[in-house]
Amino acid sequence: MELTLGERRVVTKAIATRYRRADKGGKGRILDELCATTGWHRNHARKALSRVDRPRIVRPRAPRLPKYGPDVIAALVICWAVQGMPAGKRLAPFLGELVATLRRFDELDITDKCAELLVGMSAATIDRRLAPERKKHQLRGRSLTKPGSLLKSQIPIRTWAQWDDASPGFVEIDLVGHEGGNAVGEHAYTLTVTDIATGWTENRSVRNKARKWVIAALEEIEKSMPFPLLGIDSDNGSEFINHHLLAWCETRKITFTRSRPGNSNDGAHVEQKNWAIVRTVVGYHRYDTEAELVLLNKIWVLQSKLTNYFSPQQKLISKVRDGAKVTKKYDVATTPSRRADAHKSVTKAVKTQLAETYTSINPAAVQRQIQALTTELLTLITNKARTAGKRSIQVPVTRASEDESTTTASRAS
Repeated sequence: MELTLGERRVVTKAIATRYRRADKGGKGRILDELCATTGWHRNHARKALSRVDRPRIVRPRAPRLPKYGPDVIAALVICWAVQGMPAGKRLAPFLGELVATLRRFDELDITDKCAELLVGMSAATIDRRLAPERKKHQLRGRSLTKPGSLLKSQIPIRTWAQWDDASPGFVEIDLVGHEGGNAVGEHAYTLTVTDIATGWTENRSVRNKARKWVIAALEEIEKSMPFPLLGIDSDNGSEFINHHLLAWCETRKITFTRSRPGNSNDGAHVEQKNWAIVRTVVGYHRYDTEAELVLLNKIWVLQSKLTNYFSPQQKLISKVRDGAKVTKKYDVATTPSRRADAHKSVTKAVKTQLAETYTSINPAAVQRQIQALTTELLTLITNKARTAGKRSIQVPVTRASEDESTTTASRAS
């Protein structure tokens, strides 16, 4: 059996000390033994024994010139920001298309050489190069879902036999609270609707969790979707589990199901969008005024263009469990509009409309408009907090304090 290189080194090191102490005849026998064991030539075996434990001079390797210069990294940061800061596996497959679009709208002023390097970046390289930028953005929050006890017997728990997830139109819905850490009083919520087959996502903000606002937002979202709603799956919150939403679905012949209580992963598609879209765009501030609600809905109309036309998403292909190890495989990241365009059940007219809408969108300009609106939203929040702070500092003058000040003045005189 032939020894590996590592095993030969171990054998050589083991007999090196004995070789140095042996006489001439003993060294010859040790060399014969080593050559027979390792298959080395006698001269190579002698050199290997003499090199053991000898200090080795290591010359520093000349550093390799960086392949991606500052201009390429700057362009990468722009592309990453335009798409809403996705991971490398989502950004890399779409870079070629995105770079071409941004150059067409004169948003990226780079050379052909720079564009070629940028498009050729791997997902791992993208993540390494963007690591310093990514550390600047971290958010945390909590859930405000309250269970609804009504109609649970009439609204079935979703089973895969009832749902055709491969067909566009079956969606998950959820509400995200904007209480800013203080759940007291009325505040806004954002309704998120995500199509399971394509990942198409729409958002609308409502002033509270009242059923009339939720249904009104659903009707508005239904009109903006490129395909009709076929099924709705919600959590067990009281804003969804009620007679009005059930009747609304029955009138439109929409399948209405709910998740299992206490199993948030049943709505994994929409829960992920709550973070990836709602929280990353407007954060965890408290929104409770009409002006803030108007700004939120302006943001969601613009964000829909980026999310559905320029934000690639990955879908889970398979999940295999081997004991405690779970192996997941995902497809190549692509946008919801591309998934809809490739689906056979989407009509040709809808596909044509999607293509025309895509060519008319400048993603960098849309991102700038969103940033301007979020800045305006933050200004409203800051002014509101400053006003509230001033009110809390002011001490009302009572009759007792007036009498006390008068007495003090008379004593001083």
